[in-house]
Amino acid sequence: MRDYYEQLWTELPDDLAPPDLGARTRFALANVRVGERVLDLGCGDGTLTGVLADAALTGVHPDAALSDARGAPGGEVLGVDVAEAALRRARARHPRLVFVLAPVDGPLPLDDNAFDVVWASEVIEHVADTARWLSEVRRVLAPRGRLLLTTPDHGRLRLMLGRIERYSPPLGDHLHLYTEHSLRALLSEFGFGDVRVRGLTGLPLLRRTLGARAVR
Repeated sequence: MRDYYEQLWTELPDDLAPPDLGARTRFALANVRVGERVLDLGCGDGTLTGVLADAALTGVHPDAALSDARGAPGGEVLGVDVAEAALRRARARHPRLVFVLAPVDGPLPLDDNAFDVVWASEVIEHVADTARWLSEVRRVLAPRGRLLLTTPDHGRLRLMLGRIERYSPPLGDHLHLYTEHSLRALLSEFGFGDVRVRGLTGLPLLRRTLGARAVR
């Protein structure tokens, strides 16, 4: 896994932005509060780590009415990724933030109950051992901490045809493909509460981004 993502981040253009970046940004800002301890798990080049830092460390929000000018005592943002090539970009982009090289789909070098929020954007579909990954997420989350994740909804057409139940066959480097129903069921199965899953992007039939919020 590491070699694949090292090669990927070595070849990707620096200015490449996903088409759903705005939707993911809004989802992050709506669910992270000033002063919280946030882990960006699978942070890549740090694009969204900076958004999380704006919310948790400064209280800045695009909607001025939702900004918090008090600052963020106790706020913390940590980025973790499997690829050093990605982290080099992240550190250059955000020199004041901390980024750590670690296997995103393995044991994390982090303390129990260390974070109020674990943010994982476009990660869960790439993880080989989903059970181990979710167990690690639960371990590092504080009681009542929140998992926020995004993942593509590849199953819309298959769902309409009645041909998908929980996981569909892999597509590209995606090891698992989810629908709203299957993602909600998975998070509930692993003991998360108040699970909410919704589409973050709108009309395209075959490519929609799901956003999930779940409480430990």
